[in-house]
Amino acid sequence: MLTDLLDDPAPPPFALLARAGRPEVELLLGDVVDVDRLAEIPLPEGDGATLALVPYRQLAERGFECHDDGVPLRCLRVRRRVQLSRAAVLAALGGDGVDVTPGGFDVADEEYADIVGRVIRDEIGRGAGANFVIRRDYLARLSGNVAHTALRLFARLLTGEPGAYWTFAVHAGDVTMVGATPERHVSVDAGTVVMNPISGTYRVPAGGATADDLLRFLADPKETEELFMVVDEELKMMSAVCEDGGRVLGPYLKEMSHLVHTEYLLEGTTRLDVRDVLRETMFAPTVTGSPLENAARVITRYEAGGRGYYAGVAALIEHDGERLTVDAPILIRTAYLDPDGTVRVPVGATLVRHSVAGHEVAETHAKAAGVLTALGLREAAPRASRTPSPSSADRPSFAEDPAIAAALTARNRTLAPFWLRPQGPDARPALAGRTALIVDAEDRWTAMLAHLLRRLGMRADVRRWDETGAGDGFDLVVSGPGPGDPRDLADPRIARLHDVVTGRLAAGRPLLAVCLSHQVLAGALGLPVGPLPQPYQGTQRPVSLFGRETRVGFYNTFAASLPAGAEVPAGLEVAAHPSSGEVFALRGAGFASVQFHLESILSTDGVDLLAGLVTDVLSGSRSPAAAR
Repeated sequence: MLTDLLDDPAPPPFALLARAGRPEVELLLGDVVDVDRLAEIPLPEGDGATLALVPYRQLAERGFECHDDGVPLRCLRVRRRVQLSRAAVLAALGGDGVDVTPGGFDVADEEYADIVGRVIRDEIGRGAGANFVIRRDYLARLSGNVAHTALRLFARLLTGEPGAYWTFAVHAGDVTMVGATPERHVSVDAGTVVMNPISGTYRVPAGGATADDLLRFLADPKETEELFMVVDEELKMMSAVCEDGGRVLGPYLKEMSHLVHTEYLLEGTTRLDVRDVLRETMFAPTVTGSPLENAARVITRYEAGGRGYYAGVAALIEHDGERLTVDAPILIRTAYLDPDGTVRVPVGATLVRHSVAGHEVAETHAKAAGVLTALGLREAAPRASRTPSPSSADRPSFAEDPAIAAALTARNRTLAPFWLRPQGPDARPALAGRTALIVDAEDRWTAMLAHLLRRLGMRADVRRWDETGAGDGFDLVVSGPGPGDPRDLADPRIARLHDVVTGRLAAGRPLLAVCLSHQVLAGALGLPVGPLPQPYQGTQRPVSLFGRETRVGFYNTFAASLPAGAEVPAGLEVAAHPSSGEVFALRGAGFASVQFHLESILSTDGVDLLAGLVTDVLSGSRSPAAAR
């Protein structure tokens, strides 16, 4: 079968898939169809399947900004499936090389380093978000048949990247791609949704990886915080599509040939159509940033053109009895083979507040290395004695090292137990049946807040900032977080938050303000608000909250402050840092606000703190925010 494809100068549309946990390789043959929207993806018939290639430009469905490069939402309607052994695939496809002329990155190292600096200074440093992924493309030239080259590269990646979630080759009309992606974006099977945030990157050095090196990597706060940030961002998505929010499992190691990553699994249940799940989770924060809507704007500003399929997904939709399933990895670590012979390998680094430009440049080289090795443009990475190999079953994974396993386990010690265990109802008598309007200021932390409030017995409704009124029909208004400068009333979104907050205060109606809205409230109450010397994006910090000591997650560039010796307005209680005066929380009769995120996985007691604050606000009480 594979030799027939190699012998055919114009082979029909096909896909080869080697999926994690499955011993065989699947060959899919079928017809190509393009659709405009995810809802139009043709569903499989009988025991068939549909493989949908979802480009990055599909973000426009959610109203988000992106360069429109016209890349199609292409579907392979599978008419025939063949199971092949890996040995048979390698025998049929292995051996012959590919004729590729090396090139280089379209964005030079120095230019990319400059972009890193500008994103940290002008975006993260001005409150635009916690992290952003900016791509660059390695470009080369291919001689020979594009489809045949994809088959040869597939065989090379099958042996060279044994840790991949999917190794794949797809030839569908004028779209040809081959890759070894480490990361599942989302899957749905029997109503169970799984997401797989991967972040934190250890680059395997020339001499190979060692356990001591990995322990230093696992102890690096930058790498740790980077992973927690994307877990929080994907919990926002899970809270939007799953009735039970999402349980966090892990962390684990993801070991590739040139890189080692850290990862978690998130698991929940849904009744949504699998295409709606795909739509509501476009796209992974590990390849876009956080918050997602503003990350899309930042990407559009810093990237000169469209992303094609990079950062999108390949979604295999199948039947499982009466239900549909989907398995959708992120399209990264992938080569795109254009009909004119251009080879593109897009890669990106996750830029956070303490990124170092040179390190991020090196990370993009390392992320391209696996595909470039398969193309014959880079030498294979040396393997450490403990690195797994498909030909040596007696070489254990680094994750089996007791010290490394302990270091991974230690990461969960201060995380919120709420997100680490199954989440049943936890109704508090004072909150049962009460209603809340949550104002979304372009950050889906609001989905997590709604999930927590519903677990506490409330009825919560989330509405965009430009689609909400005064909240007169609700017991509580939660004015939510978002990107931006809280002082910029020329921004319609900030102005609207100001109106919501001040209007609710003037009416004497219960209000809880979170993060950006907390800053808006503080300014309205006369406290100075300004940028921090160093952003706290994705940082867990200990705080004293009205007499209660706890650890919570901060995602802020701006903060309110209480200057030394300043007089606190009558009726207002302030929780602030004892030396800097940085304000963590405010409380008065019928209102409260927090700078941090009660809903974050980094807020150890978040659900109990939320329950106490909301109970006090609804009762008009100013007693300490108790757990119960």
